[in-house]
Amino acid sequence: MKSPKSRNIGIDLFSGAGGMSLGAELAGIEVVAAVEADPHAAETFRLNHPKAVMLNQRIELVSAINLQRSQRDRLIVFGGPPCQGFSTSNQRTRGSSNPVNWLFTQYLRVVKQLSPDWVVFENVTGLSITENGHFLEAVMQGFKKLGYSAESFVLNAHEFGVPQRRSRLFIVASIHQEKFTVPNGNRAEVTVTDAISDLPILRNGSMVDVRSYRSEPHSDYARKMRGSVASCANHLVTRNAPYVVERFKHVPVGGNWANIPAEQMKNYADPSRCHTGIYRRLDPKKPSVVIGNFRKNMLIHPTQHRGLSVREAARLQSFPDWFTFKGSIGFQQQQVGNAVPPLLAKAVFEAVL
Repeated sequence: MKSPKSRNIGIDLFSGAGGMSLGAELAGIEVVAAVEADPHAAETFRLNHPKAVMLNQRIELVSAINLQRSQRDRLIVFGGPPCQGFSTSNQRTRGSSNPVNWLFTQYLRVVKQLSPDWVVFENVTGLSITENGHFLEAVMQGFKKLGYSAESFVLNAHEFGVPQRRSRLFIVASIHQEKFTVPNGNRAEVTVTDAISDLPILRNGSMVDVRSYRSEPHSDYARKMRGSVASCANHLVTRNAPYVVERFKHVPVGGNWANIPAEQMKNYADPSRCHTGIYRRLDPKKPSVVIGNFRKNMLIHPTQHRGLSVREAARLQSFPDWFTFKGSIGFQQQQVGNAVPPLLAKAVFEAVL
């Protein structure tokens, strides 16, 4: 009898909607299981990754992940604990007193149980500076104590074909002490126009979920995201109050809250303390700024006086149009903003393989 073929199999911890799993699958990894506490993100993951087992529970409650694999199979455990506590824009709960910042210990516990061949850990770059680098060092030492060689590095998504400037920290660890070469980001830059210009014209507060396209795709990137589908879902836009829409009208391409007349910003106690991403109108000729919490930041469409739709934000994150987000508009926006761009994840997993 012929020996079974070896497989590259993956388990996604803190999976969210599944952006990192999608990147793994694009690289040739068979994702077999995922852990995600949020029920709405878990629903999205199940819909788009139907062959994987979804454990919709807090990782602290996951006592074991039963896995059938041969000695030939290579197991890759990947994912990143919640990153809000490490974000440089979060000055309130960035320290060691925030219990969310310690969830990486649960990540290490699962790695110890499964002993994967490779681990790919992802987080915001703020992990490297929070508490003077204490958390990054703790994660690195945690892998080393489990017998892994580990390397940390930062990649920017726009260098890997994603139409968004989004830096992320990765740690890649090998139980076999295998050498890892950091992927080289030399892809041609993709602009906001390349990414979303074929999507439908929408109004403030649009709630029609599934729509046809506005036009034929104008770029290779748009063709890649569309694939063979004739329409797609998630064309939902937050309904902003009329006074907010009036603010939008004052912001030029590339501008932000500073372009809005002071008399229209009186509900802010101190408008000068707004960070540069607030009320930012995207520049159609450049990659997007970080999507993140695009509803809260009031990111503005490059040519229309409204916020971004869920689908537009998903395009800017490199989610293909067949990938559908579930839950209310707020939960969908959160899932998109929290996700790892699939094309960025794909590049890291290709380097691992």
